[in-house]
Amino acid sequence: MFLRNGLEPWHLLIVGVVLILLFGSKKLPDTARALGKSLRILKSETKAMREESEGPAPAAAPAPQVAPAPAAPADAPPRTTA
Repeated sequence: MFLRNGLEPWHLLIVGVVLILLFGSKKLPDTARALGKSLRILKSETKAMREESEGPAPAAAPAPQVAPAPAAPADAPPRTTA
């Protein structure tokens, strides 16, 4: 079974041996546990975001109506602030 430009089973074996040599047998389970925890957090956050975007938008309180300021007559002099 030869895969063109792919990983064969013995490639994975070599990668596993290198990982054990680099990180040690004690560090690998801790690293895998931390990675699993991170993936669970990521999954729960993406699920929450998906539910938030699919759900109906919460009803917002209507904005208070503000009456527009009366317009100055065209023949009135411009206002100056002191």
